[in-house]
Amino acid sequence: MATNSPFNNGGGAYRDGASLGMQQHSALQQQQRLSPMQVRFVRILEMNQQETESAVERELDDNPALERIEEPAQQLSDENGTPYSETAEQMQRADYASADDIPFYRLSAASGREETVSPLLNAADDSASLYDYLEHQLNERDMSDSDRQVALYVIGNIDRNGYLQRTPQAMTDDLAFGPGIEVPPEQMQRVMDIVHSLDPAGTGAVSLQDSLLLQLRRLPSDTDTDDAIRIISECFDAFTMKHTHRIISKLRLSEQRVAKAIALILSLNPKPGSVIGTGHGDIAQPIVPDFVIEVSPESEITVSLPGRIPSLGIEAGFESAVRQMQHDARLRRSREAEFITARYNDARDFIEIMRLRQETLFSVMTAITNRQKDYILTGDEHTLRPLGLKDIAADTGFDISTVSRATAGKYAALPYGVKPLRFFFSESYSAGDGGEAVSARAIQAALRSLVEAEDKKHPLSDDRLCALLTDKGYEVSRRTVAKYRDRLGIPVARLRKNLGTL
Repeated sequence: MATNSPFNNGGGAYRDGASLGMQQHSALQQQQRLSPMQVRFVRILEMNQQETESAVERELDDNPALERIEEPAQQLSDENGTPYSETAEQMQRADYASADDIPFYRLSAASGREETVSPLLNAADDSASLYDYLEHQLNERDMSDSDRQVALYVIGNIDRNGYLQRTPQAMTDDLAFGPGIEVPPEQMQRVMDIVHSLDPAGTGAVSLQDSLLLQLRRLPSDTDTDDAIRIISECFDAFTMKHTHRIISKLRLSEQRVAKAIALILSLNPKPGSVIGTGHGDIAQPIVPDFVIEVSPESEITVSLPGRIPSLGIEAGFESAVRQMQHDARLRRSREAEFITARYNDARDFIEIMRLRQETLFSVMTAITNRQKDYILTGDEHTLRPLGLKDIAADTGFDISTVSRATAGKYAALPYGVKPLRFFFSESYSAGDGGEAVSARAIQAALRSLVEAEDKKHPLSDDRLCALLTDKGYEVSRRTVAKYRDRLGIPVARLRKNLGTL
């Protein structure tokens, strides 16, 4: 198909001999672009409390025009009202009769100040990793250098949960093509037996079934242990599916023996390596709340931002230099003027960004508190109201994207626990018969209550849960029940059956 574009030589206008002309079209486009200050504000608004504190410290280090405003220290005076001019170190030295009596650690304090030791900078070393723990055990074993070298390679392929990530054949090939070490099958099997004998029991397994068997075989032999080994060896699929009747039928064991064996299996650790420390940099970071919500005896709710973000100001030298440049044109043309102005503007913008961040977060949290007042006063999830980002945007006047950034990754400390801010948001569902809409959180709480109260010998199916929720006034479908059950981490009815009580 030919077109009339001047760039298409096959066009009809060109074939007819018409002159090839150029046409100019103008169109008005409106495009919104964020200023650099707005971009920085958006990024800092997304940060949680710890990230913001780190960002402030980096800015203080990078920008000499920004300074921390320290709170004035309380001035101590003597009995005549004269302020003390001595430092604490000097006053402690004065307690000694002569300079010869002052211990060396007092004399070595730099600039007359005591040396303080930060407990965070001098924290105890992290616990040894699983590899270190296994290596230490290998060093205590009487084995050849060749076996030790292969064993070290094997434990290097064990993950933090204690599972081997490579097959023996794959590790044999790695050693052959890498360092050029030939490992006969009998040697690899001998080394694998050594690794399997290390603590914690179950280390070096290739699967959950293998790990459970390794742990069971380390236990004293008795009826329960032997039955448990048979269940894992011969009926592992039935065990994982909680088909107890199949285990009883296949192994021809009594219900009581199967129940005792299963109780023993459930006492084992499915992740044996997790009991050993994971080493540096792998410790879970504690949650630092971005907000503290307090409730007074009179049911008054108070919202606060408890962070350690310091008060910020412009460094006096930069402030003075900018004022001088405003009155002296020669100073504005100096080589330092551009640097001073840029640093001053950056500091001023950063202070304004931090102010806007605090105001935005406070406004958003206050709006959430007003919407979910019943829950905050009672802690009962059934009282949570349906709430969306657009509702908070309407209450605060902010854009939905601003509300989303202000709530993402943030936590609030309440009288009964720490909750993520997204916990307060949920979709709306009809309560039936024209009743008031309820939140998805309330339905999930009701679902959890039903599961907790069910007979574990005969757990409730999704259809039955759906019917019971309907009786409570929650009009939900079976698909919604399954979705919320998965979201709450509740397994299906078959897997909720109590195997230990037959």
